[in-house]
Amino acid sequence: MSLLISWGILSDIKTKTDNLPADPASQALTASTAQASNIKNQTDKLAGATPMTGSATQNWQSAESDVVSIGNVGTRNKVHDLSLNIVNLVGAVITVRLYKKVNGTERKVYEQSFNAATNPPGLPIINGTWATHDIIRVTLQSNSPADNGKAVDYDCMLEAMS
Repeated sequence: MSLLISWGILSDIKTKTDNLPADPASQALTASTAQASNIKNQTDKLAGATPMTGSATQNWQSAESDVVSIGNVGTRNKVHDLSLNIVNLVGAVITVRLYKKVNGTERKVYEQSFNAATNPPGLPIINGTWATHDIIRVTLQSNSPADNGKAVDYDCMLEAMS
């Protein structure tokens, strides 16, 4: 059996191979460098934003009051941790609430009560991941007038999603 290839087919093969780079492996590495840069940009976000830490002093017994607002309107974030420190409070019923917009309207999405005498002073309010594209508002209320004017500390870790 003989293999006969016409001059036209040989000419087509030559035309196609003449357009290949001299070193195809280097072209693949160039594409991989661009891809690696994109991957690095995405994985750099995994380190998270600078932690949000601070303190709020309110009249906690007089009314439910804001501790902190997390995030920004139109900015997608993952909230990995939100901890509150109630070491300065003495109330038997300290209620923490989280609010966020659901279909454009702010709604209460979390509520839990703690006792300053029996619960640890550090409260892990968000211990996992919450995604948000708006603001999460954190409030606190106490049943003790002795808690008015006392500081509540917060610590929060965010990761940008975009």
